[in-house]
Amino acid sequence: MENMRIIKVKQSVLANNDARAESLRQHLKEKGVYFINLMSSPGSGKTTLLVNLINKLKKELRVGVIEADMDAVVDAHTIEDATGVRTIQLHTSGECHLDAKMTSEGIACLGEEGLDLVILENIGNLVCPAEFDTGATMNLVILSVPEGDDKPLKYPLMFTKGNTFVFTKMDTVSVFDFDVEVAKERILKLNPKAKFFPVSAKKDVGVDELASYIVSCVKNYQK
Repeated sequence: MENMRIIKVKQSVLANNDARAESLRQHLKEKGVYFINLMSSPGSGKTTLLVNLINKLKKELRVGVIEADMDAVVDAHTIEDATGVRTIQLHTSGECHLDAKMTSEGIACLGEEGLDLVILENIGNLVCPAEFDTGATMNLVILSVPEGDDKPLKYPLMFTKGNTFVFTKMDTVSVFDFDVEVAKERILKLNPKAKFFPVSAKKDVGVDELASYIVSCVKNYQK
């Protein structure tokens, strides 16, 4: 046992993924396509928010959506039916995350031509998706009120990798033990440049501000 060699391969795997992600990021930059990687836990309200958000964004931007799931096509049908934007479903065959290779294949199938913005709805998970760079320009992380304000303490990598944070289901804040200022403080300790948007997608509160911010990011990116 004393002579046993332990070989760590994760670093090499992630290094290869990072190189592929950077290549994709450069490709999309040349095309003028802004890419958002949307991450959260299951049931946080990703799809509900996306429907509301996209219907605002599409007034100014040409939007495409990649829906990622281990199986099923429910969310892709919901997005396509409710917004009319170009949408594809990406199945991960049991994987709990997307890496840059999967994302590249998804974007190739979606087709970036004629688009200003591609939004990837990643697998619902606060662990695995944070480990893999997808080549995104923005990592948008959702934290819903019912989940609690302690999630940045429990899943620090996700809240370190994100750069824009949406607190969803704010219409329920009086029911659950969730302190917005505490959540912000915990995230800022991990991520001092974080941006925050408290929203209620069902009540259409705060979504206009988020949409305006994304539009400004895309326009500045395309200059």
